[in-house]
Amino acid sequence: MDLLTLARFQFGMTTVFHFFFVPMTIGMAFAVAILETLYVVKKDKTYKDMAKFWGNIFLLGFAVGVVTGIIQEFQFGMNWSEYSRFMGDIFGAPLAVEALLAFFLESTFIGLWIFGWDKFSEKLHLLFIWLVSLGTTLSALWILAANSFMQNPVAYQINEATNRAELTSFTGLLKNHQLWLEFPHVIFGAVVTAGFVIAGCSAWKLMKKQDTAFFKKSIKFGLILGLVGSVLTIGAGHRQMTIMADDHPMKFAAMEGIYEDTKGDSAPWNIIAGIDTKNQKTDWEIAIPSMLSILGGKESYKGMDAVNADLHKEYDEKFGEEMNYYLPVKTMFWNFRFMAGFGTLMALMAVVGLFLLKNDRLEKMKWLLMLFTAGIFFPFISNSTGWIITEMGRAPWTVYGLFTIADSVSPSVTKGSLIFSNIVYFLLFLLLGGVMIVYAKRSLKKGPYYVSPSEAKKEAIDPFSKEAF
Repeated sequence: MDLLTLARFQFGMTTVFHFFFVPMTIGMAFAVAILETLYVVKKDKTYKDMAKFWGNIFLLGFAVGVVTGIIQEFQFGMNWSEYSRFMGDIFGAPLAVEALLAFFLESTFIGLWIFGWDKFSEKLHLLFIWLVSLGTTLSALWILAANSFMQNPVAYQINEATNRAELTSFTGLLKNHQLWLEFPHVIFGAVVTAGFVIAGCSAWKLMKKQDTAFFKKSIKFGLILGLVGSVLTIGAGHRQMTIMADDHPMKFAAMEGIYEDTKGDSAPWNIIAGIDTKNQKTDWEIAIPSMLSILGGKESYKGMDAVNADLHKEYDEKFGEEMNYYLPVKTMFWNFRFMAGFGTLMALMAVVGLFLLKNDRLEKMKWLLMLFTAGIFFPFISNSTGWIITEMGRAPWTVYGLFTIADSVSPSVTKGSLIFSNIVYFLLFLLLGGVMIVYAKRSLKKGPYYVSPSEAKKEAIDPFSKEAF
C-alpha cells in the first residue's frame, strides 16, 4: 500500500467506527427523553424504569462515541494537515460551535440527569434529558455543516496569496442545501437505530422469558420508534437521491451502475448487476423497467462515461487531464443496495412485529425474536454503508471541485507511522467495541430490576442498629 492508500484507510476506519456510535447516541438520547416524558405525563413507573434501563445503554454508547471522536479529530491533524490548512477557516467555525455549545450542553446536563433522579423535581429532571437530546442533535448539525461544505462548497472565497478557503458568511454555510439533505437523513436514521437497539435487546430477553412485561412494553416502544424513523429516513433518503443526480451526477451514476446514458423515455432501475470495472461496462443486470425514472423524477440520466467527459471539460485546466473521475463503482453500487435494502427490511420488520404484538403472538415465535435480535445490527449496517457512499462519492476531492484527496495528505507523514497508527487504532477500536458489547450484555443480563448485593444488604439493615452507624 502507498502512503495515500494507508491514510485513506485510516480515515475510513476511524470514521466508520465513530459513526457506529453517533446515530446510536443521538437516537437513544431522544428515546430516553420520550420514555421519561411518558412517565411524567402518565405517572406509570414502568416508563421511569425503562428510561433508567435504556439510559444505561445510551451512556455506554455516549462514552465510547466520545473516545472515538477524539481519535477521529487526532488523525485529521496527523494525516491530513494540508486539508486542515486549506479548510481550517471553514471547518473550524462549526466545529468550535459544536465543541463549545453542543458538546458542553450534552455533557453538562448528562451529569445532572444521571445523578439527579432524587434531587430535582420530575419536570426539571425531564428538562435535563431533553437538553441532552438537543445537544446531541446540535452536535450532528454542526458536524454536518462542515461536511456539507465538503460536498457542496458555499459562502467562501479563495485567498490567492495563501491558497486557503476563507468563510465569507456563517449564515451562508448554514443555508447550504446539502446540509438540509444530510441532516434529516442522519437524524431519522438515528431514531431507527435507537428503535432497533431497544427492540432487538428486548427480543433477546423475551426469548429468555425474563422480565417479560417490561420487555414486551420495551419492544413495542422500540418498534414504533423504528417504524416512524424508517418511514422518515426513506423519505429523506429519496429526496437526497433525486437532488444528487444534479449535484453529484458521477456518484448517482455509480450508485446505479450506469456507464452509458439511459435511453428512451424512462430509465430502468437495476436491482442487481454484473459490473466490469476493467472495461467500464455493465455486463448484465436484473432491472425493473421505468422504476429509476419513477423514483428519481427524470426521464433520462447521464452515465459515468458522459459525466467523466463533462468533469474533464470543467476541471482539466485546474487539475490536469490525468485526473480520474470514475468512482469505485462496485463499492458504490452494492453499498447503496445494502443501505436501502436493510432500511426497507427494518420498516417491514417493524410493521410485522407491531401487528403480532397486538395479537399477543410475537413472544411465542422464537425464530422471529431471533430475527429481531439480529436486527440490532441492521441499522448499523445501513448507517455505515450510507456514510461510505457519502464520503467515497466525493472522490477525487476532499472538497468537491476545490481540493483533491492527493493534495490533502500531510507532507511529513511516513508510511511506517501510518502502518503503526493503523494497527494501534484497530486494536484500540477492537478493545472499545469489546468493552461496549460486554458491558451492554452485562446490563441486559441484570435486567431493569437488579439490586446489587451491597444495596440489598444496606436496605436490610435496621436504620437504628449499630451496623447503620
